[in-house]
Formats: sequence, structure tokens, C-alpha cells
Amino acid sequence: MHPRISLHQVAFAGEPTALFLDHCRAIGVGSVTLATPLLDRPGELEAALEARDLQVACLNHPFAARAGLEGDGGEAAAGLLRAIDLAATLRARSIYMLTGARGSLDWETAADRFAALVEPGKAAAEAKGIALLVENANAFNADRHIAHTLHDAIALAEIAGIGLCLELHACWGEAGLGRLIRHAAPFTGLVQVSDYVLGDRASPARAVPGDGAIPLERLIGQVLEAGYRGLFDLELVGPRIDAEGARAATTRAATYLSDLLTRLGA
Repeated sequence: MHPRISLHQVAFAGEPTALFLDHCRAIGVGSVTLATPLLDRPGELEAALEARDLQVACLNHPFAARAGLEGDGGEAAAGLLRAIDLAATLRARSIYMLTGARGSLDWETAADRFAALVEPGKAAAEAKGIALLVENANAFNADRHIAHTLHDAIALAEIAGIGLCLELHACWGEAGLGRLIRHAAPFTGLVQVSDYVLGDRASPARAVPGDGAIPLERLIGQVLEAGYRGLFDLELVGPRIDAEGARAATTRAATYLSDLLTRLGA
């Protein structure tokens, strides 16, 4: 299995973390992304800590998830500080975030509010060697996020002074994508990979890479040509993944992506 592949826990959200990690070992994936809400379940952190043979590459953390950016009274910053401590304990390299909803704020005000709320965590993360990232996410996530194009996610990362998680599923159809990828590459800390089958209307509607219409070879090639040196994280969730089963779907996905990265000389 290619060493630059990471597998996201979301496909196994209904199972104990230990079983997810066992599956990663079984298919030869050495890096994982874990979700902070799932690690709050009894025994889950302990299971992750015992898995010293696997690299916890990244934590997925909902930032202002409860009150949103407009209504947050300090909970988001406190939660991020806890996530940073957790990442340090797990030796994770980064944390990628969903911002929280913007409420009645316009985009620019919400972006400034996010930057202000993240600020207390930046020094703590830097001191522990952990990169803070914000992702681009489909507009169906407007109840918990504000950056729904790669252009907006880049702008938000620059306003907040943090890095980027580049989610290909959420931006593959955007205009000027090659230019945006080149712009973002120097501060991109994670690239997420899945596919989309034309006509799917569910949300989320992820497919195993190679099953859909996203030109992954071209896009990943552009990411590599832009100088990105990090991991490619398989984030698989939705009806197609459920129907096939998480184990079968993620095994096929990892094999496809491993072959693709090898072919591209990653």
C-alpha cells in the first residue's frame, strides 16, 4: 500500500475505533484520520493510544458546532484547545475543522469571527507542532460550515492565518481549479479523496475512487505538480459506501488510490 494514503474514520463511525484500526492494519494503510467526537466515547481514546504501529495523521474537529460562529461564547476556543491537547497525545500532525454555522452574519463577518475565535488555539498548536487546517465542504453543510468552494476556503485560511484541507469531492467542478490548487499548495496540510457518480442526489454522496466522474488522475497530478508532499486521505461516507460495506469499499478505494499514486510517481 502506498505510504501517502490515510483512511478517515468516518466510514466506521458506528464501530469501535479499535475495529477501524484493525481494518487499517489488515489492508496495509499506515495513517489514519480520527474524529474528535468519536474519541469522546468510552474507551476510544485508549484504543487509539494503543495503536502505536499506526500514525494518527490528522484529527477531524467540529469547531463552533454548538452555538455557531455568531452565538459562540468561548466554547469553540476551549474545545479547540482540548483537541490540540488530544492531537499532541496521539502525536497527530494536524487538525482540520468545520467552522460552525454563520447564523445571520454575512460571509466576511463570519470569516473574521472564525479567525478571532481560532486565534487562542494558534499559539498552542504551533507550540506542539500541530497544523490547524480548515476545509472546503459542500453547501449542504451550511448548518455547520461557511466555506463551500475552494476559493472561499483559501480566503478563509488566509484570513485566519492557518492551513487548508483540500477536499476534492467538494471542489472538482470549480472553474480555475488548477490555479487554485497551485495557490493553495504551500499551506495545504491534507488532501481528501473520494469520487462522485453523476446523478446521485443524497448528501453525502461519496463513491469509491474510480467509480465516478471526478477526474482524480488529473487533479491529483495537479496537486503533486504544485508541490504538495503530504497525505491523501480517503473520506468515504454515504449510501454507496453503506451498501457495499465500509470494509469492502475502503479496501477497493485504498488499492485504487495506491495504484494511482504509484503511477503518478508520488
